[in-house]
Formats: sequence, C-alpha cells, structure tokens
Amino acid sequence: MSKYWTWFLLVICNLFWAGNYVFGKYVIVEVTPLWITFSRWTLALFFLFPIAHYIEKPIWKEAKKDWFLLFCMGVLGVVGYNIFLYSALGYTTPTNAALVSALNPGVLVISSIILYRERISILQTMGLLVSLIGALVVLTNGEIERLLQLQFNRGDLLMVGAVIIWTLYTLIARKIATPPITATAISTAIAVLLMAPFAYSQGIHTEKIGDLAIIGILYMVLFPSVGSFVFWNLSVQRIGVSKAGVFLNLIPVFTAIISGILGEKVTGAQGIGGLLVFFGVYLTTGMLEQSLNFKNIKEKEKMTDCKLVDSACCQEK
Repeated sequence: MSKYWTWFLLVICNLFWAGNYVFGKYVIVEVTPLWITFSRWTLALFFLFPIAHYIEKPIWKEAKKDWFLLFCMGVLGVVGYNIFLYSALGYTTPTNAALVSALNPGVLVISSIILYRERISILQTMGLLVSLIGALVVLTNGEIERLLQLQFNRGDLLMVGAVIIWTLYTLIARKIATPPITATAISTAIAVLLMAPFAYSQGIHTEKIGDLAIIGILYMVLFPSVGSFVFWNLSVQRIGVSKAGVFLNLIPVFTAIISGILGEKVTGAQGIGGLLVFFGVYLTTGMLEQSLNFKNIKEKEKMTDCKLVDSACCQEK
C-alpha cells in the first residue's frame, strides 16, 4: 500500500470518527454507553471477519501467538475507549470532547519516541504544532484565550481518560504481528464476549429508542467501527504511530464541518483553523521535505552534468 493511499485512509478514518462524536451526542440520550458500545461492535463483527478473510487471507491459528496483545486491544480500544467517549458525551459537548482529543497526537508522538524510538524531523515537529494550533483555533473560534476559561467537568476528565486509553491501544497495535484487519476483528470479538454479561445484566428498553438513535448506531457500525478501525490499524502499521497520530487533529475540523452542515454556524476563524490543521498534516507527512530533497537532487545532477561537460570541453582543447 502506497503512502499516499495511507494518508487518504487516515483522512477518511478521522472523518468517520468526527461523525461518531456528533451522532454519539444524540444516541447517548436514549441508549447507555455500554449498550452503544456493545451493539455497534456486535454488528460490526458481521463485517470485520469477512473483510479480514477476503483481504488478508490470514492463518487464524497463528493469531494465538498474539492472544494477550489482542486481548489488550479489545479491552482498551473497543471497550475502554468507547465507553469513556460516550460517557463523556453525556456530560460535555462534542466541541469540548473534540478539544480534549486534540491532545492525542502529542501524546502519541511523545509515547512512540520514548517507547519505539521513532524519529520525526524538525518540519514534522512543526507540522504537529501547527495542526494542534489549528485544532484549537477551530474549537475556540479564534479566541485562544478561552482555553484558560474552560471549566473541565466530569465529561472533560473522562475524555482525558479516553485519550490515554487510545494511546495505549495504538502503541499495542503498532507492535502486534497479526495482520491489522484480522487483529481488529479478533480483538472486537474478545471485547464483545467480555461485554455480553454486563450488557445482559444492565438490560435495554428498546421501546424508548427512536429513529435517530437507530440511524446513529448504524452509522457507528459501518463507518467508525468497521471503516475507521480498519483504516487506522492499516495506517499505523504502514507509517508508524507518530505520523499517523497527527492526523487525529483532523477530528475537530471535521466535527465543525459536520456541525455546520447540521445547522450550526462555521465562522471564518474556524475555516482558518481548518486550513492550519491541513497544512500541519501536510508537513507531518513529509511531502514538503521530499519535494525539497527531490529539488536538491535535481540541482546536484545538473551541476554534475555541467562539470562533465566542462571536463569534456577541456579534453578536446
């Protein structure tokens, strides 16, 4: 898979996750965090295993070697992260939740540098900072000083927990030997089995679930659950944790865009912030560095050709 395709998958992946924030706020009114997580991932299994079998054609028995890491991925990425996220949306706004999630790229980069000794260049570091600033501009409508006035409630603190859980999940996904889609399918199956007795004990009142909640859960199944998790794990194994992590700054931007489509106003400051995020992601991908390096190589080749021509002329004389 080419790096350009990987970057495209990461953009789409975060677009789907942004929709998860918006829909999650509506669904949590009628369905508990546990049942949102349990239902979406139970249904997602019907897609994940066929996709894994068709694309990766894994030898399923070999996944036993990674059983502990797959168990941890299920507990952290499927159960822990989603329950923390939906619980947070019960106490805070999607905007605040997205603001806290903007911490994710920085935490991922620092963690991957410390644990995996991944290296990022100065330009890529600048890209991380620019995209973070852009995310903050989007979420504060250009009034960065509002960050100092935020009153962090229970929901905001739960999102901090979600950030930590997602960091651990991604670091494990980077290390695992099992193919990414197969790993997603197996870890999801483990998570569903773990949640089943708790979901049964809690129960659910289906008569209280409206059409919007049903549409929201179906969206979560097809896009954030199947699409985003598969795309994310494929990308992390392809380009690493630190570079993939910066793309998470697209979530606040896409959240603002989706909210605007649903009727909320999107200001000029948010548009500028969105451009900063995209530019930061562009720097982090290394495309600018490659372009500059390519230009330098061409100049060196040109100089070499000129020297060869001059040398040939001298020999003729």
